[in-house]
Amino acid sequence: MDVDELAAELMQRMDRDQRVRSEATGREPSEECWTRVGEVDADNTAWLGRVLDAYGWPRRSEVGPDAATGAWLIAQHSDPEFQRRCLSLLEQAVREGEAQPSHLAYLTDRVRRGEGRPQLYGTQFWYGPDGRGPLGPQPIEDPDHLDERRHAVGLGPFADYLILMHQRDSQDGDQTR
Repeated sequence: MDVDELAAELMQRMDRDQRVRSEATGREPSEECWTRVGEVDADNTAWLGRVLDAYGWPRRSEVGPDAATGAWLIAQHSDPEFQRRCLSLLEQAVREGEAQPSHLAYLTDRVRRGEGRPQLYGTQFWYGPDGRGPLGPQPIEDPDHLDERRHAVGLGPFADYLILMHQRDSQDGDQTR
């Protein structure tokens, strides 16, 4: 597969990921929606695994920034073991200027939460441990220095992100009523 084909495939897979997730908005999407999300995630994860084996992490300078975002999104929505694999590859790509530091922040938080540890950047939200509470951030390590860490990776202030997440949640809730 040449770089142009890889970039095109990453874009197609990202579009499919986002399309299927847009159907699963709101607090209680149908089981059928989650089944489709799981099928897309499993297919994307298997495909990206083969890409990583053959080529390594898709570099921004080679596939372009949009396709590089697609690789990160696939990793973000994969299973915990694959997320950990991608995390080390993404860390290297960020060090080399070939991936966005903010992508690394999101994946770091996803991996940490999957391991039961507090997140570092405040990117992961939930409706509480039972799924029935108000939308809020999952546990955050050292919240007093959260905005410093966010700034270091190009993310805006947490207070702004919190507002955005609540706005999205209220829009998603309106769609399911």
